[in-house]
Amino acid sequence: MGLKTLGTAAPSSIFTVFTFGDSILDCARYNAYGIHPGQLIVRNDDDLFPEFKGRDLFSFGPAQLDHCAVDGAVVDGLPRQAKGIQVAGPAVALVTIGGNDLLAGLAADRGGGVERFKQKLDTFLQALPVRPVLLGTVYDPTFGDDSRNFLNVDPSIARPNFNRMNRIIVELAPRYGQLIDVHRHFLKGDPSWFTQTIEPSLRGASEVRAVFLPAVLKVREEQYRALAG
Repeated sequence: MGLKTLGTAAPSSIFTVFTFGDSILDCARYNAYGIHPGQLIVRNDDDLFPEFKGRDLFSFGPAQLDHCAVDGAVVDGLPRQAKGIQVAGPAVALVTIGGNDLLAGLAADRGGGVERFKQKLDTFLQALPVRPVLLGTVYDPTFGDDSRNFLNVDPSIARPNFNRMNRIIVELAPRYGQLIDVHRHFLKGDPSWFTQTIEPSLRGASEVRAVFLPAVLKVREEQYRALAG
């Protein structure tokens, strides 16, 4: 967990972005620049991504990142990521989870495993002291093409479980905030958005930022408007 503040303001007025989950948000090790989406949301790298110049939180005022997401995380690890966090002022939580749970066995689930995933995720979101939560769907590195299947699980079993998981995320998201459809956004992409088959590349990290950013900026605007009251 790391807290990085940009700008100068009283702590209670600084907008905080919390990240929880897996390598969709914790992908710095997969690019040469050590960049992940939360960093880009708070402050863009204008040299690498000039098209996003002025399109970050820092362009609108003080902001900070509390990066709790951990590469490789599964749903059981979420409570540990959130242990001891403190929320003092306007904030938003970004959550991506489920891909590693599929890799760890849920892709082959024939029983209640996916339903147990739902219960654990729901319990975590209920307890999380940050609102709203922007909950991302799980992307598909095969772009919907079963001939690209990289799992040792028949696609006729794996894809329905993948779809079940994303339906769960779609169902839970509005209870705690808003759905961010990472899956849909990445279907518009190409293999350059990935590295090592399943991880976000540098371009992928920027695309994760791109799909979350509008909602983050909207939350910031709404919360500061409410504070100004």
